[in-house]
Amino acid sequence: MDMTAPSPVFELTDVIRVYRETEVETIALRGVSLDVVPGEFIAVTGRSGSGKSTLLGLMAAADRPTAGRIGFRGVDLGRLDEPARGRIRGRQIGIVFQAQNLFSILSLVENVELAARLAGRSISRDDALDILASVGLALRADHRSDALSGGEQQRAALACILAARPDVLLGDEITGELDSHTADEVLGVVTKMRSETGMTVILVTHDADVARRADRVVRLDDGRVVSPRLAASALA
Repeated sequence: MDMTAPSPVFELTDVIRVYRETEVETIALRGVSLDVVPGEFIAVTGRSGSGKSTLLGLMAAADRPTAGRIGFRGVDLGRLDEPARGRIRGRQIGIVFQAQNLFSILSLVENVELAARLAGRSISRDDALDILASVGLALRADHRSDALSGGEQQRAALACILAARPDVLLGDEITGELDSHTADEVLGVVTKMRSETGMTVILVTHDADVARRADRVVRLDDGRVVSPRLAASALA
C-alpha cells in the first residue's frame, strides 16, 4: 500500500504583504507559512485587521506577496502574470464573498450556466436546474439574483461554484450577515459540496459554528499564524 502523503494544494512559505500609501506602510502579513492538503476544510480566524482577508486574496491569486512564496499545485502564484492567474481563478479556485457578484440582469439558472462557461465547461439547462435543486433553489431558478434574500444569494453563489467545479473553494465571511438558520443551511451546502467532490475549502470567519465544522482552525494575530492547529472550541 502506498502510504505517501498527498502533495499540498497550497504551500505558503514566509509570506509577507506590505501595503504602501505615500509614506505610510502597513504590514498585513508577517512571514506566514502554511500547507493545505487536498480535501481539507480550514477555518481562518482572528480579530479584525489580523490579515485574514489579505491571506485569502493572496491564495485566490488576486494579489501578490511582497516577499515569500505562495505555491498552488507546485506553481508559484506570485511569479505568474495576470492572465495566467486569471485562468487559475476562473477554473481551479472558486471564490465566495459576503457580498455576491451574481449578475442581477440574469436569472439564477442563467448565472449558473454562465459560471460553467467561464470555467470552460458546457452544461445544459437541465444540468443547471439540477445544481440549483441541490442547493434548495429549484423554485427560484427563473428569478433574478436581486430578488433573493441574503441566504438565497449565498446558496446561488455556491451553485455557481458547483457548476464551475473548481479544486478549491475560498470564502470570506460567507455567513457573516446571515441568521443562524440560514447560516446553517449555507454551511450544509458547503459540507455537501466537499463530501461529493473532494473540494478543498478555506473559509475566513468569525463564526464559531464554521470553526467547529472545520478540520483545522488557523488563527492569525497581527499578520502572523499563532495557532495553526487550534481546537475549534477555542475560537474567540
